[in-house]
Amino acid sequence: MERFRMIFQYFHSNSESVMNGICGLLALASVKMYACFDFSCPCLPRYNMAYGLGIMFVPPVALFLCGLILNRQSLVMLEEWRRPQGHRKKDPAVIRYLCSSIMQRAMVAPVVWIIVTLLDGKCLICAFSSSVDPEKFVGFANASPVQVQQLLAKVPCKDDELLRNNTSRKAVSRYLRCWSQALGWSILLILIAAAFLARWLRPCFNQATLLQARHWSNYIDIEQKIFEETCCEHSRLFAHKCILHFFESMRQEIKLHSFILPREGEGAEGEEDLLRGITDQDQVNKLLKMWYYEKPPL
Repeated sequence: MERFRMIFQYFHSNSESVMNGICGLLALASVKMYACFDFSCPCLPRYNMAYGLGIMFVPPVALFLCGLILNRQSLVMLEEWRRPQGHRKKDPAVIRYLCSSIMQRAMVAPVVWIIVTLLDGKCLICAFSSSVDPEKFVGFANASPVQVQQLLAKVPCKDDELLRNNTSRKAVSRYLRCWSQALGWSILLILIAAAFLARWLRPCFNQATLLQARHWSNYIDIEQKIFEETCCEHSRLFAHKCILHFFESMRQEIKLHSFILPREGEGAEGEEDLLRGITDQDQVNKLLKMWYYEKPPL
């Protein structure tokens, strides 16, 4: 139990590790979702492209939004961007760093989904089978234009009686699958090259500015966490005070039922030290408003 508590405290204090773990889980979930997904192309000229491109791009949008929602720094960045100036200036470099970090992590799962769909090839075959030039394939030479469109739309359907053993269907399918896999590998290679260049060219830029932005973005995140923890502790003590005050008139009844109430003054010093004399609802609201509108300078 102690080991789990230490692990939880580590992840709670290290939000960057948590976000990296969430990105990895979303990426694995996207691969698993695609593997379990029952892809069924409608094989109709009007609907193939909408279905194929929808399967390719709609889930990545959902995964991207999930990445933004699960990333704690998204809320931190929005609060820092929207908060009033107050007594603490806002650094645009910190907001840009937070935004860049959030976008990079949120894009992992969508990119993995798109690459997996391209390497598999089913979506591209379904979407663009009707757009293939039929003159490149001899099996469609004797058909009318309407029949050609219908036959090309049925290329993704292997069990269709008209094209079950048609060699042209297999040729079109192989042709589109090759293009899909080539596009998928190209995107993967470009991303790897971009990551490599970004990794090795980063020391060529101003490292001091990057370190400052990273430091203060971490500071904003940690400050928000500590403020929320302090608010929770203050709320607990405040509620404790109110409950004791409410039950003060029922002390005799509580004693008869063997409940133990702290004596007056017992533990009061610690509570008063944490409450800081803030024992009124208006005082709490005023301080929270001051924290939002007039954050103290660093």
